[in-house]
Amino acid sequence: MDGERARRDRALAAVATRQHGVVSLAQLRAIGISEDAVAARVRAGRLHRTHRGVYAVGYRAISHQARWMAAVLACGALAQGVRGDEGASTDWLGIDSPTRSILEYWGAAISHRSAAELWELLPGRDGPVDISVPGDGGRRKRAGVRLHRSHLLLPAAVTSRNGIPVTTAAKTIRDLDRVSTGKRRLVTPRELRRAIRQANVFGFPIDESDRRKRERSDLEEDFLALCRRHRLPIPEVNVRVGEHLVDFLWRDRMVVVETDGYIYHRGRAAFEDDRSTALSLRAMGYDVVCLADTQIDEEPEQIAAVLRRRLATSPSIGPETRQAAP
Repeated sequence: MDGERARRDRALAAVATRQHGVVSLAQLRAIGISEDAVAARVRAGRLHRTHRGVYAVGYRAISHQARWMAAVLACGALAQGVRGDEGASTDWLGIDSPTRSILEYWGAAISHRSAAELWELLPGRDGPVDISVPGDGGRRKRAGVRLHRSHLLLPAAVTSRNGIPVTTAAKTIRDLDRVSTGKRRLVTPRELRRAIRQANVFGFPIDESDRRKRERSDLEEDFLALCRRHRLPIPEVNVRVGEHLVDFLWRDRMVVVETDGYIYHRGRAAFEDDRSTALSLRAMGYDVVCLADTQIDEEPEQIAAVLRRRLATSPSIGPETRQAAP
């Protein structure tokens, strides 16, 4: 009896290790742990209920990864009992089957805002876990889970990251785009842009149309909004200084702001061209401030402080000098 109990404990530990410390009731049964034994382990503090039919092993406080995996177990195939009569086969215990897609195996995937966090496109935060399931029925609402039912959720749109089924980066961006406006808004337009930018930084394959969502006009709007919010003079936009087209110019103060990023934007050749342009403008007497687009989103106060100081200390040029300026 003790040997059988030890075998079950080893099997439970193996499944929990693969699944970030959480297991489903169906998996416990497949291991050979009865419902009475599950209840006894709950009373003893060895199992902690996170959802109906899903338990954390050993610890009540669980990580973000464990929360995501628990939500998949609560809403996916194991929770729905759609595995037929496989009994206690190893496939039933959470080992990926080469004959099934990830979506077919798990029956659910992390999606939307939660998927963006799992891909590290957006910072983690507390709140409901977003789960997508195929079809439009058959899933009960769960506390702490925001359920998305979709006929458009195809096996090719689901992959695995850190052992957790999740929509691909491209599918995640498309889903975020759909919920960045309107009554069902889950992310702000700025968060959507940040997610797209991070996907580009990491080199994740996403749709070309999504890559272009943070266009020049978008940067312009954000930078001008920063100027208005911090009561800075409004600069000229996209104007020529000699042979150079600059992003923002305070002509009378001879201050230029260039807003591009090497990793996100255009590649090494363009990055080197930008640095050459900055040197040329400085040689002409302009004070050039180079900003990455990430800074406009994430460091607006610091940018405003720098620009306020530069505009205050740069010499104001008179009409005659301004006439002769490039």
